Parts: sequence; structure tokens; C-alpha cells
Amino acid sequence: MANEEFKFLGQTMENISIKYGISLIIFGAAISWISLSESVTSWIPAVLGFPIFLFGWLSRVNPTKKKLFMHFAVLFGLFTFLGGLDFVRGIWSDLGPFYNFYAGVSKLFMLISGAIFCFLCIKSFRFARLNSTE
Repeated sequence: MANEEFKFLGQTMENISIKYGISLIIFGAAISWISLSESVTSWIPAVLGFPIFLFGWLSRVNPTKKKLFMHFAVLFGLFTFLGGLDFVRGIWSDLGPFYNFYAGVSKLFMLISGAIFCFLCIKSFRFARLNSTE
């Protein structure tokens, strides 16, 4: 059983990290392009997605350092979640969380997807700990 690893919908956490990172990069680029934003902040999802993608990819190509790289990936997933928490501040604002529609959508996407990614990483870490032979 020690050779098994955590999978979600048939995907390993390295693959999930790679795909999640790419989705954040594409999302950040799409929001910036669609909204015609000239602000650097519209690229925040992409900036956070690149390290998640990179550490997922490094985990795949260098399995001996997988544990280290995946811990870095979840750290950036946590930053993504925390960045998305700014959406909650907008709920109590007089203007509402979508006063700037594209920024609100971006924050909500980061909040939900970051929470799911962190949850899956934690489940994966727990699975590895429970099934380790060390």
C-alpha cells in the first residue's frame, strides 16, 4: 500500500497542481484581456498560478523532491485562497462585492478554487502520512 498515492478524480496531486496553475494563468490573462484592464492587479491569479504550475511540474520531473515541491505548491495555493478572501470584505461594502465586476469575479474564483486546492493538498498530505512506511 506504500506505493499508492492520493488521487482525486483519477489525477495525482502533481497533475492537479499543474492543471490548477495553468487554469489560474489562463484565467488571469482572460480577465485582463476581457476587462481591458491596465492594472497589474488583474494578473494576480496568473502570478500565483505560475509557481503552483512550476512546483507541480518539478514534483513530476524530480520525484525525490516531490514532498518539498508540493509543500511549496500548497503555500501558493494558500496565498491564492487568502487573496480571494478580499471578496468577503466587499460583501459588507455599500457598493457590494461586484462593484468592480471583473475584480469581484477574480477574487471569488481565487477564494473558491484556492480553498478546494488547499483542501485536496491537505488530504493528500494526510494520506501520505497515514500510508508512509517510515
